[in-house]
Amino acid sequence: MKLKFALATTLLALGLTAAHAAPIVIKYSHVVADITPKGQAALKFKELAEKKLAGKVEVQVFPNSQLFGDGKEMEALLLGDVQIIAPSLAKFAKYTDQIQIFDLPFLFTNMAAVDRFQASKEGQALLNSMSKKGITGLGYLHNGMKQLSANKPLAMPADAKGLKFRIQPSDVLEAQFKAVGGNPQKLAFAEVYQALQTGVVDGTENPWSNIYSKKFHEVQSHIMESNHGVLDYMVITNTKWWDGLPADVRKGLSEAMTESIKFGNQVAATEDANFRAKVIADNKAKVVPMNKDQLNAWRTAMKPVWSKFEGDIGKDLIDAAIKSNQ
Repeated sequence: MKLKFALATTLLALGLTAAHAAPIVIKYSHVVADITPKGQAALKFKELAEKKLAGKVEVQVFPNSQLFGDGKEMEALLLGDVQIIAPSLAKFAKYTDQIQIFDLPFLFTNMAAVDRFQASKEGQALLNSMSKKGITGLGYLHNGMKQLSANKPLAMPADAKGLKFRIQPSDVLEAQFKAVGGNPQKLAFAEVYQALQTGVVDGTENPWSNIYSKKFHEVQSHIMESNHGVLDYMVITNTKWWDGLPADVRKGLSEAMTESIKFGNQVAATEDANFRAKVIADNKAKVVPMNKDQLNAWRTAMKPVWSKFEGDIGKDLIDAAIKSNQ
């Protein structure tokens, strides 16, 4: 009897040791290709996290909506089915009105201005603005400035009248296209290529990396260099899961995330021009720069969107964003 008890105790101890030694599995899900800045940042996070916390964590990266698509990833995060996602900033209006600021058209003059705002106290405060709803922001990840595309030139705002534009689920983006007479259609990112190909929608807006990696330029005749908005992401995690991690693991993951975001943003800065050049080289869509008069016309047409959402976003926050352009 004593021998059986000793054996059982030993086996239990071994089982507990094995369980203790099992790495924490971290699922990082996103909806774009590995070659994009976000895709490369996710892979860099896996590399750095598993190096810093060898044997303690295992990071599994799922690109191209392999695990969860646009419409399901936030729910999956809150349910604990995935630990890290990086939705575009347009996806957070349901959780906080303030992050709608990033969708306002022609608010930021360039990515340097976006960087300055995100690094400001106001921008950093937005990372923790959803913690009471179970979401913790770990940082901002760049993609780039958005370009307008359609199967006709979009030289002036009137050219958008009656066209169906795919948008992300954002009230601001819906108002943006309605301001120029467009018909916005909310579609998951994974559905965009086929929707453009079959004429379900006539146009869309995307940074160069998305346009090239998803081959949108193959199913659009014209891409107008509008730089009218920013498509960035917030890397987020489940607050309860994050706060429940061992302190050393959380510290290592924080460091890995900071480094991976810095890497991804450097890739975004470099690749923006490269992906633009690749789109032009493919010669499947005509890339058309907008002159000063055209840009002014688009800005004027879309400017009322600012006042429409000022009450929700906050004038002080908009003023802080405008200041970042200087």
